Parts: sequence; structure tokens; C-alpha cells
Amino acid sequence: MNLKSIKIGNIETKNNLFLAPLAGFSNFAMRDICISFGAGLTFTEMVSCKGLLYDNENTKDLLFTGENEKIKCVQIFGNDPSIMRKALESEAMSKFDIADINFGCPMPKIYNNGEGSAILSNPTHARKIVEECTKSGKTITCKMRTGLTKGNFVTEDFAKAVADGGAQMITVHGRTRDKIYAGEPEYEQIAKAKNSVSIPVIANGGIFTKEDAEKMIDKTGADGIMLARGALERPWLFAEILGNQVSINKKSLINEHIDRLLTHYDDKTVAITFRKQLCLYLKGERNSTEFKQKLFTYKDTASIKNAIDEFFS
Repeated sequence: MNLKSIKIGNIETKNNLFLAPLAGFSNFAMRDICISFGAGLTFTEMVSCKGLLYDNENTKDLLFTGENEKIKCVQIFGNDPSIMRKALESEAMSKFDIADINFGCPMPKIYNNGEGSAILSNPTHARKIVEECTKSGKTITCKMRTGLTKGNFVTEDFAKAVADGGAQMITVHGRTRDKIYAGEPEYEQIAKAKNSVSIPVIANGGIFTKEDAEKMIDKTGADGIMLARGALERPWLFAEILGNQVSINKKSLINEHIDRLLTHYDDKTVAITFRKQLCLYLKGERNSTEFKQKLFTYKDTASIKNAIDEFFS
């Protein structure tokens, strides 16, 4: 694929391979690891604007960033333009250069609250949200899906609406809300978004190999790609797409990930929250099924590290 920097307003990235914001996974440690493998831009987990304004400690904790994040990007969600602007103007958000608005989350809890992908059905309201958030002084980007159900695409109209509102980049997850993460991405729809606006369009969905990345760019003409589940399973995928030689020792990487998390979280929190990520690291490993079941009984990182050492011995 054509590797290049991306201009997002007045901000320039080192390349066009980005890590998606992933609830429960893309914490500061995962972002740091992906940056070390070459990711050009990373985003926090999805942050509730209402939660931030109500001083929710769990929400604030999602905003922790690492030293390697030279361009700091937060992803927010909400549906009230004024609340979203206030959240972006809060002290907690002062360090962030880019605010990405989530218009794509398909999860019922978010959708049923009129947030995330629920806003896809109302491009006019999406434009108002972007316009108001832009007044905060942040560089605003948006992440969207192609529509709510297959065949009822809103890609072009929605992309135009948020671009007209002041968005400086759009990421298109090439699936409708009802597909969640299943099926082949709608390459044609991503291409339509790319051809309908003058700002950068990033393609997302179904990228697990270098070949997938090349196929995505070839079929869509997008300016770059955003890795999601593919990066969670294999963060070194960034290096592979960049053409960089890497030698991967999974046991060392797992221990490094745990140690990074321990610099900010207590041991029990790390042990419990890391188990989901560890299952992804172990995907495809021989004899891992029984181990994964046992994994969820461990409640401290020493036990996890000892088990990992035994598993890879």
C-alpha cells in the first residue's frame, strides 16, 4: 500500500496506519505497544462526554496517556452538542490535540441511548455536533459506519454532513450497524465516502494481514487504514505492513504489556482486565483452549506470568 503521512487540519502524522479506539482494549499500554511497532496515530477508548462532565472517575481514567503518544487523540461519544463541547473544553481534555467523535458504535447500550451509530440516521444532527465540537478549538475527526442496515446506506450523505460541519478526517468502518464485526467490508461504500469529501478518509474493517491492508486501499482509494481486532491479536501487524522486520517473542510481549499496565493500575485491576487481551494474544496457539479457561481464575499478575511461563516452556 501507499505509505504516507496524513494531514489532519494542521496536524501531520508520521504514516497512515492507525490504531482504532477499542473499548476495553486500547488503553495506554496497548497504544504504546502499537506505536513501538509503527502505528502513526492511536486513540483512547471511547469516552462518555456526560460521564466526564459528571466527574465519573472511571471515565477520567480512560484519558491516561503514555509518553510515546506525541499526537494525543481522544474518542468521545454523546448526542448533545453543547454537552460535548463543554466536555472538550474541560481541563481533563486539555492535553488532547484531536477529538474523534464516535458515530459508529453498534452496541445496544450506546445505540439505545441515541448515541454512536444511532446518529447515522440523522446527518443534520451529526453536522450540528461537529460544528459545536469544533468551537472547542480541538481538531475534530469522526468515525462512522456505512448505515444501520445493509442496503440502507448513508455513507455519502453522512460523510458530506460531518465534513461540512468542520471534521478534518473521517474513518469509515465498512459495515452497517447490524453486521457488528461480521462479513466482508463494504469497499464500495468506503470508496463513495472518499470520493464525496476533500478531507482524508481512513478505511477500517476486516484487516488482519498486510494483504488485507493492500486490498482495502486498492478497492477503496482511502488515504490510510485503521487496524482494530487485527492489531489486538498481532500488534506487530503495523510493522509487517510498513515492511519492517521484527522478531516476535510472544511471552516477552505479554510480560511487557502487563508491566506497562502495572505502572498505572493496581495488580488486581491489571490481572482481571488483561485476561481478555491475553486470550487474543493466544489465538491460534496450540493447546490454548484449556489454558484460556483456567486463565479466568487468576486474580493476580504473578499467577498469570507463572502460567504464561509454563505455557510457553
